[in-house]
Amino acid sequence: MYKDKIVLCGASAYEHKYYFNEDFSALPQSVQDELHIMCVLYTEEIGGVLTLEFDEDGSLEFKTEALESDAMYDDIGSVLRIKQIRADKQELLESLELYYRVFFLGEDVEETLNEGEE
Repeated sequence: MYKDKIVLCGASAYEHKYYFNEDFSALPQSVQDELHIMCVLYTEEIGGVLTLEFDEDGSLEFKTEALESDAMYDDIGSVLRIKQIRADKQELLESLELYYRVFFLGEDVEETLNEGEE
């Protein structure tokens, strides 16, 4: 069903906009709100554009980009902030990956959970 990278959500400091993929509207509103806050705070602090994308294996990736003319974009701060988000939101991010793998890639939930225990 999904073979390419699928964007979950993203935010742009340039357009002051947040995007949420409606294919994920079944996620609880509290999760959607947390993603919204996380993305917007990142772009307000660091600048540029942040997107959260699932790769073909179901891993959630943080993608960042900035305009070459954006002198305010903080490359080093970006890497550090993403590491901090991954540490602070580890449980949420792992749950999102499981959700994607089961409901979008069609993996068996038991096999997927047992795979993580090995």
